Amino acid sequence: MNKRLEQFLGAENITQTQFAETLGVAKASVSHILAGRNKPGFEFIESLARKYPNLNLEWLISGRGRMYKDSPDASLISLLPDGSDDIPDGNGSAVQQDVHITKVVVFFSDGTFREIV
Repeated sequence: MNKRLEQFLGAENITQTQFAETLGVAKASVSHILAGRNKPGFEFIESLARKYPNLNLEWLISGRGRMYKDSPDASLISLLPDGSDDIPDGNGSAVQQDVHITKVVVFFSDGTFREIV
């Protein structure tokens, strides 16, 4: 579980300190869990579920399923310029296409990334 928690922190682009503050626990508690010295207790998991409702606890605890409960779908089309279905072609024009988003990858400035399938 400690490796998955580490993956979650990377996906959320937050530090151990920020995570501990969000949950209202000591930084040492988070550090010990990530190092594998301690296992999280019920109150830790409960706080985690309250603060991060989209986190899939089954994935966190057992590794089954996806990290997040909800995956964005074609509604992400609103991220395109002016919310249209026109895809920029890189030459200042746009190409009308039937868009089906199958994967979104977000890259953070610290070199981590979060894949949303």
